[in-house]
Amino acid sequence: MPHAVLPGSTIGILGGGQLGRMMAIAAKRMGYRVAVLDPTPDCPAAQVADDHVAAAYDDHVAAVLLAQQSDVVTIEFENIPAATLEAIEPMVPVRPASRVVRVAQHRLREKSFLAGHGFPVPAFCPVTSLEALQAASREIGCPAVLKTATGGYDGKGQQRIESPQDAVGAWKAVGEREAILEEFVPLEKELSVIVVRGPGGHTVCYPPSENTHSRHILDTAVMPAMVPPDLARHAQKLAAGIATALDVVGLLAVEMFLARDGGLLVNELAPRPHNSGHQTFDAAVTSQFEQAIRAVCGLPLGSTALHRPAAIANLLGDLWECGEPDWAAVLALPDVKLHLYGKAEARPGRKMGHLCATADTPQEALQRVLTARSLL
Repeated sequence: MPHAVLPGSTIGILGGGQLGRMMAIAAKRMGYRVAVLDPTPDCPAAQVADDHVAAAYDDHVAAVLLAQQSDVVTIEFENIPAATLEAIEPMVPVRPASRVVRVAQHRLREKSFLAGHGFPVPAFCPVTSLEALQAASREIGCPAVLKTATGGYDGKGQQRIESPQDAVGAWKAVGEREAILEEFVPLEKELSVIVVRGPGGHTVCYPPSENTHSRHILDTAVMPAMVPPDLARHAQKLAAGIATALDVVGLLAVEMFLARDGGLLVNELAPRPHNSGHQTFDAAVTSQFEQAIRAVCGLPLGSTALHRPAAIANLLGDLWECGEPDWAAVLALPDVKLHLYGKAEARPGRKMGHLCATADTPQEALQRVLTARSLL
């Protein structure tokens, strides 16, 4: 096994949102110190970290400062500039590596990597101009989805095209910048698999999560997904294969489409903890956040088994429009857990927290968490 970064050492995290916060909590439980780089004062992760470097993600001087006080550096989200990671890789282990992030933060590089390694993806074409978009819409057919190559998440930077005549409006809507056009896939379900891979190549997978979205933002996630066992194993094998091909060290969330014809197609990759794996905090032997710490520190990986089926429901800032939600009503339910992220301002569409419910079956867990959220 490669040299391990042991408890008592300092883990640097680029990104200070809720994912960084939950990684920091897991690291502190294990006896690590945590340093966070994030431009926002009092960001969620900084509230539980030992040190906070308040700087922009493209500030290489600040990144070097973080690296100097860290024994290993990881990321909270994949849109950290790859150049920032490259600047500190000669100084400290960076996991996942900049080359992994460079692939995952650019949709065209991501799809090209997957297709080039034989993984199933929707048909796609690169788009760099209106003329290229019009040609791509004829090649792929309509409906199709135009996505910006960089910077998009939670549905941002995406436009559906119903016919080639929609190309002009769609091109303007995404800012007339580099994009990718993908075929529209009629869906049966949306799934994701979180795979964990250590520096020596050992890999473990969580059960697939079954996800629903509202306004392009994850709304609920149920683990295990309500799919046949052979399909679940196929999804895990697919995710593990991608993690190995990318040579990921850390976590990789693989978002997939289950098409109506029964086929699985890879949609997106996220080399970090993922919203659809929050159930593991309360329902798994080892949470995704502890696994992230184990993997980047070169420690043995923990069990991904679930104690019980679990479901989460996101809490968006819209819930605060009429005042503070009724937390006591939710906490009166014995199988429901409340997670709030410490964000100062509640805005519509902003992820402020989540609820997690456990039950004897995935269906019961989902119903329980939806009932709990309705009480707010």
